[in-house]
Amino acid sequence: MTVVRAAAVQISPVLHSRAGTTAKIVRKIRELGEQGVRFAVFPETVVPYYPYFSFLQPPYMTAREHIRLLQESVTVPSAETEAIAEAAREAGMVVSVGVNERDGGTVYNTQLLFDADGTLIQRRRKITPTFHERMVWGQGDGSGLRAVDSAVGRIGQLAWLGTQPAAGALRPDRRR
Repeated sequence: MTVVRAAAVQISPVLHSRAGTTAKIVRKIRELGEQGVRFAVFPETVVPYYPYFSFLQPPYMTAREHIRLLQESVTVPSAETEAIAEAAREAGMVVSVGVNERDGGTVYNTQLLFDADGTLIQRRRKITPTFHERMVWGQGDGSGLRAVDSAVGRIGQLAWLGTQPAAGALRPDRRR
């Protein structure tokens, strides 16, 4: 049996800074590579940050935050994806990182998977943003719902879907 040293990385973003957060991720990849990690997973939409404003502010007050998120979101390819790819290659590490991806005028909750040679082998957009996230992210098309071969084995990526109300869950006759 092959053993792969893996890391679930919990780091905070450099708030409102795509470049600052990317630099922090690159440093962490290099540090983990020196520790022998071969597969690292970074948080959902860590670049540039998770849009908590959509939880905290009423929709009519979020315009400024929406614009800031759109401006700081990642395009694929870009200098940020190239920096992460290069760090993955240098470390010989498979890296999964969550980004806010800008494609045209839409932002998507996207997971990028880089192989140990730095190749981007998967871009998976969250299919159905949950609850308040629908005010922020576009709906993905499902094209990234597949497992791919990597230097550490076959990998598939999903994002947590914990706040999707079940059909009928809000019906008064179904409450306890």
